[in-house]
Amino acid sequence: MNPARRDLVGAIRDAALTAVDPAEAVRRWVQREKYVLHIAGRSYNLVSFEHVWIAGGGKAAVPMATALAERVGEQLSGGVIVTKYGHADAGPPAPTVAVHEAGHPVPDEAGVRGARQLAELVRGAGPADLILCPISGGGSALMVLPVPGITLSDLQMLTEQLLRSGATINELNTVRKHLSQIKGGGLARMAAPATLVSLILSDVVGDPLDVIASGLTVPDPTTFQDAWAVLERYGLVESAPQSVVGRLKAGKEAARETRGKKAPAETPKPGDPIFEQVQNVIVGSNRTAAQGALAKARELGFNPLLLTTYVEG
Repeated sequence: MNPARRDLVGAIRDAALTAVDPAEAVRRWVQREKYVLHIAGRSYNLVSFEHVWIAGGGKAAVPMATALAERVGEQLSGGVIVTKYGHADAGPPAPTVAVHEAGHPVPDEAGVRGARQLAELVRGAGPADLILCPISGGGSALMVLPVPGITLSDLQMLTEQLLRSGATINELNTVRKHLSQIKGGGLARMAAPATLVSLILSDVVGDPLDVIASGLTVPDPTTFQDAWAVLERYGLVESAPQSVVGRLKAGKEAARETRGKKAPAETPKPGDPIFEQVQNVIVGSNRTAAQGALAKARELGFNPLLLTTYVEG
């Protein structure tokens, strides 16, 4: 390629990456004016809260949390972040924020320990607390807190089976949500009645909030029946861990008729009052990167056209 053309392509590429830089994405959406945070049309007066926490996870969660800690400043009470091994080299976002590194894409024991500490923090928050939740891709594998009766080894085996089968991220997360205490809106359920704001860096085509990191803080439109259908689709009903098969089967059957049995609890659905104090904001996505590239291309004299941000395969 002609060196001059290479420079132009490089400049457009760099603009796309800068547009979705995790820390800059948070700074762009979270503004501070004196003691007030302005986030996507809503305002939060920091001095009106007893505590301000940072609690979240994902491969990009550390720089996102660092930007949040800068915005919150001395009002920050503490926090917990779970990220991938090797993604916390820059150090903790603040002295009071604990960082746990864990396995990805197959979950490990470190992820369980990190998720447990994160859940303890969130459960301990009160109605006068504010929780800022940075979430990025990888959060599903990194934040692992299985429901009673499901072990880490069960989740590891199931994740490997689904990945080998070619299941989509949407299908994988549909199953994960029904085996977890914190996915599928579970983290929001734990946080209620505290005020919770999630800053989300999307790595999923179309930016479905319930799929990114398995929708920790959003209503879950999927059901046990949907999760069971994924196992059937990929022929895993016989080979998946029996604890998983048993839970999903019990959940789907309970949706039709409980017959007095104690059924597994469904994930919280749209309209659940636990979401009244929750704000979910996508701070960066594939479209954000594409728009950054478009703007730079125009600046360089091109007439760019964005065809789609939905290409897969």
